[in-house]
Formats: sequence, structure tokens, C-alpha cells
Amino acid sequence: MARLTMTGLTIFALAVGLSGCGTAKSDTAGTGGADSGDAVKPLRIAVIPKGTTHEFWKSVHFGAEKAAKEVGDVEIIWKGPVLENDREGQIQVVQDFIVQKVDGICLAPLDSQALVEYVSQSAEKGIPVVIFDSGLDRDESIVSYVATDNRKGGELAAHRLAEVMGKTGDAVLLRYNQGSESTFQREEGFLEVLRKEYPDINILESEEYAGTTPQESLAKAQQVLQKHRDTIDGIFAVCEPNATGVLQALTELELAGKVKFVAFDPNVPLVNGLKDHKVDGIVLQDPVQMGYESVKTMVTQIRTGLVPKRISTGEYVATPENMDETRMRELLDPPQFGE
Repeated sequence: MARLTMTGLTIFALAVGLSGCGTAKSDTAGTGGADSGDAVKPLRIAVIPKGTTHEFWKSVHFGAEKAAKEVGDVEIIWKGPVLENDREGQIQVVQDFIVQKVDGICLAPLDSQALVEYVSQSAEKGIPVVIFDSGLDRDESIVSYVATDNRKGGELAAHRLAEVMGKTGDAVLLRYNQGSESTFQREEGFLEVLRKEYPDINILESEEYAGTTPQESLAKAQQVLQKHRDTIDGIFAVCEPNATGVLQALTELELAGKVKFVAFDPNVPLVNGLKDHKVDGIVLQDPVQMGYESVKTMVTQIRTGLVPKRISTGEYVATPENMDETRMRELLDPPQFGE
């Protein structure tokens, strides 16, 4: 047997090949991840963030790749707009992946309304969509929604700011960007708690939009802080780029440490600010888990069709007092793709 002639090997190979052509493929048909016979085609899953600049998305990317490696036979295609205000750019990315006929799309929609039509198009083409981070106004076309409970995150921010303000004084909310469902929920949760539970806190400003970049947020924060310099006691910024701009404005105006400040999502300047008591709290998500659960959920949907409609990835508050605890350290400095 160890000395089969070339002719014998050829005949043997042909026999195996012919028998393989007759095998049924019912075990894998319709999964989106299998080819005919025993050959398994890797799943191609597009992961589309709101943007590709901020550290949060790099950690989501890390989680997505972690899930792909764990599952095996999964290719992650990571692509999104550079900036988080490029709705048309994100729509084009979604359309491109529909044309490419990827096996699934994981999407963090920039706009809760503008992306509904394109998510529906994807579903109509047989490409399932998992939404993560930020929701849609209509979700009947999606497989599952993987995200932080953003309203609860805003509520946690309100409680923390009220605590460090002594439950009295004048506070400011800086909003993010119109159409962003995740930050809208944070904003509304924050305002609801302050109005219902802390009557001695006056809300000075709550309708100013700081924009999607640290530079835009710096300019807006400077404007608001200058306007209320003599009265403001606390401020909440609802996402990483906003909070970065606010911290810089507080520092430049020599108000850091004097005006109480709660941020949402960490980066190096904000974590250093927490150490130095220039930041009084950072509401934390778990971006690695968000990317991980999004991809795992998509794979499960393709292979079994059985996934929960909503998956929460948790929300936490880091303070100068607890920031050295193990779980807080993990969330304050989550791994990023490419590190």
C-alpha cells in the first residue's frame, strides 16, 4: 500500500472525487458559510463602525477580531467613515457590502433614521444585519441589537455629577450630534434623573451640540464655559471626543478641578484627568465585548437563526476612588486592534 504506482494514485483520487460529488449538502445549506460538499467557505462579515478615528472603535475592532479567531472560518472586513458625521460615507460603505454579497453586516449606524432604508435593503438581499452601539428608529429588519444601555449610562452620569456637586448648583449638558441614537439616550437619561431626583440642581444649558470631533467640542465648550463662568458648577460630556474637548477647555480656562466634570468613554487624557481629580467620573462601556458579541451573534444567526433580539454589554462608572480596581483598569484601558 505504501508503494502505490502513479496510475493507482490517480485512479484512487478520481474515485474519491466522484464519491464526494454525490454527497448531500443539507447540513450546511443556507448557512451562508458553506460551499458544496465538505469544503467550508469562510464567512465574510463586514463590521462598520461610526468612525475609525476614536479609540473606542479600535477596541470594538479588537473584540470583533477576537470573536472571529475564536469561532474560526470567519473573515472580518472592517470599514467605516473616518469621521462620525459622514452619513453619506457610511451609507456608501453599507451599499458596497450589499453589492459584494457579504455573509453578514454588523453596523453601528451614525443616524437612527438615515440608515433604516439601507438596513432594509440588506435584509431584502438575504444579508442579515446586527446593529451595535447605536440603534435605529425602526428595527424590524435587524437580527439583533448589541449595545450598552445608554439611557442607564446617562442616568449613572447624572447620579455621579450630582454626588460630586453636593446635590446642588448649576449644571451643563453638552450634546453630541443630531441623529445619534446612543448619545441621545445618554442625554435624555441624564436630564431625566437630574430633573426628577435632584431638584436643587439647575440645568443651565442642555440643547447645545458640541459636534463630533475634539476640536469642535473644544470650541463649543469654551463658548459655554465663558458664558456661564461665574455660575457653572458641573458639566457632562456624552462621548469621548466631546469629553476630550471639554477637558481641554476646562484646563485652558483654569477651571479644571473647580467645575465638576463627568465624561463618557475613556482615553489617555481623560484617564490622566481622573488621576489628577480634574475629571470626577467616566461612564464606561465595554467596547471589546461589544465587538465580540456582535460578531458571535452574527455567526450564530447565520448558522442557526437563533439569537436574542437585544444583548446588553454593561455600563460602569470609574471614579478617582475606584479606578485602580481590576475591572475598572480593564475598562479604562481596553485593548485596541493593532496594538
